[in-house]
Amino acid sequence: MIKLDKQWHQAAVIACWIAALLLLWEVFAWLLHNVIQVSQPDSKLPYLHKVISSLQDNLPTLIKQGFTTFGNAMTGFLIGTIFGAALAIFMSLSKTVEHTLTPYMVASQMVPIIGLAPILYGILHDPSLSRIVMAGYVTFFPVTINSLRGLRSVQPEQLELMRSLAASTWHSYLKLKLPSALPGLFSGLKISAPLAITASIIVELMGAPDGIGVLMVSSLYYGAAQVYMFWCTVLVSIAIGFTTFLMLVLLERWLTPWQPDFRESRRGGA
Repeated sequence: MIKLDKQWHQAAVIACWIAALLLLWEVFAWLLHNVIQVSQPDSKLPYLHKVISSLQDNLPTLIKQGFTTFGNAMTGFLIGTIFGAALAIFMSLSKTVEHTLTPYMVASQMVPIIGLAPILYGILHDPSLSRIVMAGYVTFFPVTINSLRGLRSVQPEQLELMRSLAASTWHSYLKLKLPSALPGLFSGLKISAPLAITASIIVELMGAPDGIGVLMVSSLYYGAAQVYMFWCTVLVSIAIGFTTFLMLVLLERWLTPWQPDFRESRRGGA
């Protein structure tokens, strides 16, 4: 009963925050239209209820294009995750390898996405592949760094115990290091997931045939006539990123129930 009450309380708090945010949107839109009276106020911040009405009218198109963006981003996200996790394991095996690869990894992240996307798109000439590669590119670095930190977080006493039990390197990783790296891995994944969505959309802005980014560009091209569609694409992009993040949070709770925060949550609900 106490756990149920706590969940209802948390849901009520979240609902209040969302309602306050939506109300704030409407108030600012009203100020722009009636008090400040800026030029073309709808292009600055339209009324939320009109955006929602446009969202309902264009829902099938937005869902179809949203799934295209989501599918390409998640494919690249998975590839980047596998590559980043494998790289972290490889680097954890040798300090020499870690010190050799780290400068190149850092340098790879110095290139802005907005600058790299058109170059990559021009080389590959494949919109889907370009989106996947860009999503993987922004994913692998946070995953590698956070996973490596997790692998290095194992206590020396635990490693000594594994050695005293004659455990092989494979068993040390399987039984001790990989489980210890999971919280770090999920930290990297939660950083990377929204970035993968953004990277996929940026490639779509370069001239892809479909996706949320294409709707975004076309709505900007037609100006005031499509201003509500533009804000619809913004809301859909936020929804995709938030949904992906929430899925990772739930997956982390399921796979790493031993983490202090999750243990505290369970004790509090008991």
